[in-house]
Amino acid sequence: MVKKGILIGAAALVLLGLLFGREGWSHLKTSLGMARQAVHDAVPVEFELSRARQMIKDLDRPIHNNMHLIAKEEVEVAHLRERLGIAEKNLGKNKADIERLTDDLKRGDSNFVYAGKSYTEKQVETDLTRRFEQFKVKEATLGKLQQVLAARERGLTAGREKLKAMQAAKGQLEVDVANLEARLEMVKVAQTTSEFNFDDSELSRTKDLVSDIGARIGVAEKLVNAEAEDPGQINLDEPETTDITEQVTKYFEASQKADESVAVKLD
Repeated sequence: MVKKGILIGAAALVLLGLLFGREGWSHLKTSLGMARQAVHDAVPVEFELSRARQMIKDLDRPIHNNMHLIAKEEVEVAHLRERLGIAEKNLGKNKADIERLTDDLKRGDSNFVYAGKSYTEKQVETDLTRRFEQFKVKEATLGKLQQVLAARERGLTAGREKLKAMQAAKGQLEVDVANLEARLEMVKVAQTTSEFNFDDSELSRTKDLVSDIGARIGVAEKLVNAEAEDPGQINLDEPETTDITEQVTKYFEASQKADESVAVKLD
């Protein structure tokens, strides 16, 4: 049934393309693109972040595999380097032996003694020829071995750099996801704050009541003051001065008179 539905859908798309031509295909592609984008936008960001964290965790396996390959290559390169060192040492001795035989033949002797055994000139020449041919083969082999070692060392260095890059990229991805999670939390806090409305109706009513009480007390104070004063009576009291200089002068004059009065009584 599913395959049949897919075939029908595909046939319908082809039919639409044939009916409406290039413009129809363009509209169809645009509609499909918008539909895919709508589906993508409908996926929660939290789900995408969780998927990203899992994908980062899944990087551990290829990183571990690469570490294993590099460790294996390091062992093989070390063995190759050791093999090359032995070959170089043996080739050096072969060269020294060839040079010794060559120098002995150059002297023109007819009889040669090596390790307690006697050899004719022909035997020495034959042995020298054989040694020289083997030396050239070993030297060529050593050259190839050196090239192989250099290539594998370059590959090992590149592998190490790639592994470091993968590990660094994984660490950076972890930091990026952590930052995205923090930003998402801040967005959630901001949304919650903007959507949270305080019910301040009780506060407003309380303020109005306190203001009304203050106004009523003010009116009562004015009435009390008005009743205490007789508007028809002449006020004989001088109003108190508000000049600070006069207040200071009067204060010190009064203090001086009090001191003089005390002095007279003491006399």
